[in-house]
Parts: sequence; structure tokens; C-alpha cells
Amino acid sequence: MKTENIDNGWNRWWFVILYAAAMAWVESAVVFYLRSMIDRLEPYQPDPFPVIGGFAPVELPREFATLVMLFAVGALAGRTWRSRLGYAAVAFGVWDIFYYVFLKIICGWPHSLLDWDVLFLLPLPWWGPVLAPVLISLLLILWGTLASQFEQIHPPALSNWRMWVLNFAGVALALYVFMADTIAVAPRGFDAIRTTLPDKFNWPLFGVALVLMAAPVLKPGRQWLRRNEAERETDRTTGKLDASAP
Repeated sequence: MKTENIDNGWNRWWFVILYAAAMAWVESAVVFYLRSMIDRLEPYQPDPFPVIGGFAPVELPREFATLVMLFAVGALAGRTWRSRLGYAAVAFGVWDIFYYVFLKIICGWPHSLLDWDVLFLLPLPWWGPVLAPVLISLLLILWGTLASQFEQIHPPALSNWRMWVLNFAGVALALYVFMADTIAVAPRGFDAIRTTLPDKFNWPLFGVALVLMAAPVLKPGRQWLRRNEAERETDRTTGKLDASAP
């Protein structure tokens, strides 16, 4: 029964991966169409958000709807709140990485992992090199896999509150790094926000944010490694006893 449950969990994990990858193609295609219409296949250029037609009132809810879809698949795949959040994290990470992979296939952009991109528009435009969200996505996939497939190795959630405080501090710091330039010009109004282009990414501060965000991964990861080592040691001991038996 235990093996069957594990197998079913990994089956759900793979279906979430497939769903997220398919969603990433849809997202990439939509962004390709939109950027082609407004001549912004390269997002980092003067006047990055031209005011054209009624795109903005449609684009902002579309981004929110994407998040709803990713969390919905996690809720459907998981059986507990922890595993649901884990599957949603896996879906988000896979979707974000394959979004860039498919854009590269469709239009040849990004040219490198250091190309600037507009990552999100709510509540202000987020700017960052492609590598930054990819690193966060890899962290989400790792944590989501631990949470959804190895849930039994985790202590109760309340005992991990310190790690989650560190994680939330890292998230807030990363958001600040992404929005620092638009936050700085926000008092000057909408036009300043719309036309601002960042000229430098704060990698040291982002590195600190990434380490803080990794806090919930480190403890369960160590527990999983120790458990595997204990199981291997038990297998070796059992094997020696079997070999020495008459």
C-alpha cells in the first residue's frame, strides 16, 4: 500500500509537470502575439510600455488568472494543504522556466540568461535578468517536490515557523530588488513608471534574498538525506546479518 501511494504521488507530480509545460507554451504564444503587435519582442528598449488600445485592462487580469490556474492545479493534485502548495510551487516553477524555453524557440529571445525582462506588472512592473526568476523557479520546484512527495519526513508546520519567517523576508527582499527602480520613480506618476528602464540589477541583495527563501528547503532536505543514509545503513546491517546466518 505504501509503495502504491508513493507511485500515485509521483504520477500526480508528472501530470502537474505536463500541465505546467503546456500552460507555458500557451503563455509564451500569448506574449509572442502581444509583443509582436506592439513591436516589443525585446522588452528592454525605450518606452517599454507604450499605451496602445485596451491591452492594459486585459493583460493585468490575464496575469492574475494565470496564477489562479497554477494554484488550482496544485489544489486538485494534492491531498493536504502542504502537498497542494507543493504541487502549486512545482507548477509555477516549471511554467516559468518553460515559458523562457518556448519563447527562445518561438522568436529567438532571450539571447542569454542575463537579458532583462518584465517579470510581472502587479502592483508595479518587476524588472530583472531572466536568470533571477529561473533561480527562484528551481527553488520552487525543489521545495514543491519535497512538500508533495516526501511529506512524511516533515515535522508539524508550526515547528518550522522560523524558517517561514526567513522565507517571507527573502520574498519581500526579492520583490524589492525587482521593483526597486519603479518604486523609486512611483511618486512621479504613471508615465514615469511606464517609461523607466533599470540599468543595474542588485545581484548581492538578490543573493541574500535567495538564501533566505531557501530556508524551508534546507531543513527537510537535510532530514531526507539523513533518513536515506539511515535506511542504507539499516540495509547494510540487515545484509550482514543475513550473510552471517547459517
